[in-house]
Amino acid sequence: MDKATEEMLVTYHELNGGIDVLHECPSPLEFMRYVAKNRPFMVRAGCSAWPAIRSWNVPHLRTNLRDTPIKVAITPYGNADSVVRSASDGVNYFVKPFEKNEPFSVFLSHLLGQNPDQADSFVRYSQTQNDNLRSEYVSLYEDVEPDIRFASIALQREPDAINLWMGNNQSTTALHRDNYENIYCQILGSKEFVLLPPVETACVNEQFLPGATYNACMEIIPDDPSLKIPSAVWDPDRPKESPTRFSHLSRPMRVTLHSGDMLYLPACWYHKVSQKDSEEGICCSVNYWYDMDFDGTFHATNAFVRNMAWTVLEEHKSH
Repeated sequence: MDKATEEMLVTYHELNGGIDVLHECPSPLEFMRYVAKNRPFMVRAGCSAWPAIRSWNVPHLRTNLRDTPIKVAITPYGNADSVVRSASDGVNYFVKPFEKNEPFSVFLSHLLGQNPDQADSFVRYSQTQNDNLRSEYVSLYEDVEPDIRFASIALQREPDAINLWMGNNQSTTALHRDNYENIYCQILGSKEFVLLPPVETACVNEQFLPGATYNACMEIIPDDPSLKIPSAVWDPDRPKESPTRFSHLSRPMRVTLHSGDMLYLPACWYHKVSQKDSEEGICCSVNYWYDMDFDGTFHATNAFVRNMAWTVLEEHKSH
C-alpha cells in the first residue's frame, strides 16, 4: 500500500505540470477539457470588465449598503474554520467562527481599523457561503455577472451559489476541499492560493476531529462529540509540522489573484487562502459554486483514494 501510494503521487506529478495561465476566458468546450482533467487554470483580467471592478470602493460600499444587516464571522486571529488546540483540554478541534448579525457600516469600520468599541479587537470576515450575493448583498448583485457563461454552458447548470467574501489581511482560510466546481473572481485587493490536487490526501494528514465553535468571548465550545469532521492538520507552509510519510511528495501550487483576475478551482482540490488589502484596507472577492458531477468515475475514484489514504495512515499509527 505504501509503495502504491508513493507511485501514484510521483506519477501524477510527472504527468501534470503547474497552473495554466490564460489571457482570455475559455470557450465552453475548452473549459470542459479542464473539468474532465480536474485541473485548475487562471484567467488574467478574466473579470476586469465587470462594473464591480470599476465601481467598488469603500465610499461606494458604505453608501450602497449603509446599515444593511449582514452575518459576520468573528474569530480571535482570523482563523475561521480551522484546526485549533484548545488551551482548556489540550484537544485539537475543528473550530467554526462565532457568527453575529451587525450593520454593514459597523462591519466596515472594523475592517478599516475604525472600531468605536476598542474592547472588541477580534477579526471579522464576511464568509457566509450561503449565496449571500443574491440575499444580504443583493444591492451589489447587478455589478457582477449572474453566472460564468462558459461554465454554465459547459456544465449545463446555473451556479448553486454566488458568494461575496469581504475582509482584510488578518483573515486566512485553512487547507480544505469542497465538492464544487469553483470560479473565483478577485475584485479588490489580492488573494494568494496554495493548491493541492485530490490525490494528495495521503500528504495532508486528514484526521477526524471533534467540532467546536467560538463563543462571543472567543472561547472554544465543543459541539456534539459524536460528530467528527475530516480535517487536514498538515500545512504546506509548515511542512515539518504534523507530516505523514507521504507529505514530502506533495507539490503545492501557488497562484496570486489580483483585481480582475479569475481562477478555476476544480472540485475536491485542497486549497489554503490568504489575502492582501487594497490601498483602502479591504479585500473583496466573488465566487461561483457549481455542484460537481457525481456521475461517472471521478467521485467514486476520488472517494476510494481518500479512503485508502485514511486506511494507510491509520495502519501507520497502529504500528
